Amino acid sequence: MGNQVRNATVADIKPRDEITGVETTGHEWDGIRELNNPLPRWWLYIIYASIVWSIGYWIAMPAWPTLQGYTAGMLGYSERAKVAEEIEAAQAAQAGLRGQISSADLPEVLGDPALLSFALAGGRAAFGDNCAPCHGSGAAGSKGYPNLNDDDWIWGGSLENIHDTIAYGIRSEHDDTRINDMPAFLRDGILERDQVSDVAEYVLSLSGQSEDSAAASRGVPIFEENCAACHGEDGAGIQELGGPNLTNGIWLYGGEKADIVAMIANSRAGMMPYWKGRLDPVTIKQLAVFVHSLGGGQ
Repeated sequence: MGNQVRNATVADIKPRDEITGVETTGHEWDGIRELNNPLPRWWLYIIYASIVWSIGYWIAMPAWPTLQGYTAGMLGYSERAKVAEEIEAAQAAQAGLRGQISSADLPEVLGDPALLSFALAGGRAAFGDNCAPCHGSGAAGSKGYPNLNDDDWIWGGSLENIHDTIAYGIRSEHDDTRINDMPAFLRDGILERDQVSDVAEYVLSLSGQSEDSAAASRGVPIFEENCAACHGEDGAGIQELGGPNLTNGIWLYGGEKADIVAMIANSRAGMMPYWKGRLDPVTIKQLAVFVHSLGGGQ
């Protein structure tokens, strides 16, 4: 009789599931009871083995932080040292080709298939690390950042010109940087607002986009007096001065009339950093070769 009472009490506390017949844990949430299903033996063995493995790993490998750094472990393994060794080995393997590029002129690199292939691979990697944030991973650029895939170059698209632009930058802090600032014609009081509008209309006409021939005609003498010195009399640009070509409909800051008016009125001063001293000379050469190969190199 006592056993029956005891069993009944246990059954009340931890009843069995009617469907599976499995004893419950006694936990219940909103009428849902938790079954007392133990983990499979193989699962438990894996957990126990993992605990043993982790203890061995802590002893053998660097694992514990200390005030001076971390414990070296019995094996003295260092991932940083391994990476350094791999980098050193890669540099040693590349030393021959890098030495040849270092001593070769840029046209010579283009003329040697082995050097060209190596330069393109290195330039592509360097571009992704240093240039893609502004020019895009595909070098297509965006508003304010030049597209390097077309054949429109502000400072010239020859190998030498591209190399110098990368090395010294545009309006950078380097002494040999490429710089030629466009005046802010309205802000500085050089032109009136109507004159800015007329010369913008003339600029649009150079690429066949003008919708007001009378305004474009009024803009001709204004252009000749204020703009031709840098952009050329025909508006085709002067690369030696960094004067963009205005005849092809390729625009760095937008080609709508409002964009052109804003450019004439207030000017722009886009800046590209110089990479000489930040990248080694061979990498700069590789970058120049890679950019030149994108399709628009002259």
